[in-house]
Amino acid sequence: MENLPLTIRPARPADAPAVARVYLESWQDTYPGALSNTLLANMSIGGQTGRWRAAICQGEHVLVAEHERHGVVAMTSFGATRDRSFSFDGEVYTLYVDPSFLGQGAGSKLLEAAFSALGRQGCRSCIIWAHAKNNARFFYEAMGGRIVAERTERMMGDPVPEVAFGWTNLTIRERSASLRQDPSA
Repeated sequence: MENLPLTIRPARPADAPAVARVYLESWQDTYPGALSNTLLANMSIGGQTGRWRAAICQGEHVLVAEHERHGVVAMTSFGATRDRSFSFDGEVYTLYVDPSFLGQGAGSKLLEAAFSALGRQGCRSCIIWAHAKNNARFFYEAMGGRIVAERTERMMGDPVPEVAFGWTNLTIRERSASLRQDPSA
């Protein structure tokens, strides 16, 4: 697929509904069968809009990928690592692409922009936690991430297996397309 012409920029409070839509649609597309139907059904655009508006207004680092005609098609949030037991100082908390725009370069452009911003904040390395059944894990591997840890978290009481991908420096080493198992992001 062809890469979309995108503008990567910091999210503004007015972007909260679009960020919430991308986030929610990504979860609904990715996690049926992997997460409980109750959890997915309890997610709402209104709730997510409030969550993302608050995050943006409180200064959380949120970037969006915007297409001239389609608006916000992807989002990411990042900052200092939340789990200090690992030797990574930066963390990408979220990276979601509208399911209609998978495979068109938004994910890799956002990851590169997040790494660049983390570097400006003084970070030298990064970790990303992904659901073990999320196909994004193949994207992270294709971008040079190495599996560094596994854990099980709980969401609404359900066990959720996660895998951590680590970059010891903030450089994306994209593998050739022929080596990728899933170029969806």
